[in-house]
Amino acid sequence: MDNILTEKALQAFDLANSKDPNIEVVDGKDIPKELIYGQRMTKVLNNFEPAASTSLQLAARCQHICRWESPRSDYEMNRVGYLKWRADLKKFHAKKASDILSELGFDAETIDRVAFLLQKKQLKRDDETQTLEDVICLVFLEYYYEAFSAKHTDEKVIDIIQKTWKKMSEDGHAAALKIAYSEKGLSLIQKALV
Repeated sequence: MDNILTEKALQAFDLANSKDPNIEVVDGKDIPKELIYGQRMTKVLNNFEPAASTSLQLAARCQHICRWESPRSDYEMNRVGYLKWRADLKKFHAKKASDILSELGFDAETIDRVAFLLQKKQLKRDDETQTLEDVICLVFLEYYYEAFSAKHTDEKVIDIIQKTWKKMSEDGHAAALKIAYSEKGLSLIQKALV
């Protein structure tokens, strides 16, 4: 795949995500939440799987493409509503990404593969789907876990770590254990893995 075209796609995903009205403060700067998330996904993917295919690189960058357009609040605030929202989000992200890639002139095979990965199809059976899931989990652990754990009970945090761990491969586990955590953050991970 043409590197220039791939770079155009990453820029197009960033442009779409730069419209996120939700802001995260990073190094004292206000940055649209999904813009920084996509860039973190690329950074972690490049470290975790430097030889990632074009489709995997694209899927990582647009994993949350325009997520704010499909808010959790549009669904019932219960487990069923949550699961429906998550299922619909996968299709929503796949459609958004496919539309952008199609406009840029990507071939159908690449577009279909990116959509396949974004929908987490064949997790644990498809190597690239598993790599994408590992990267998602690693981004959570590296960039969002400490803030999450500060807002929730230890029991809830341990439960989330255990659920996260089940989704990951052995390589993902090894990478997760190399992340620098706070003393409290590390102790909760250790408790979760007993």
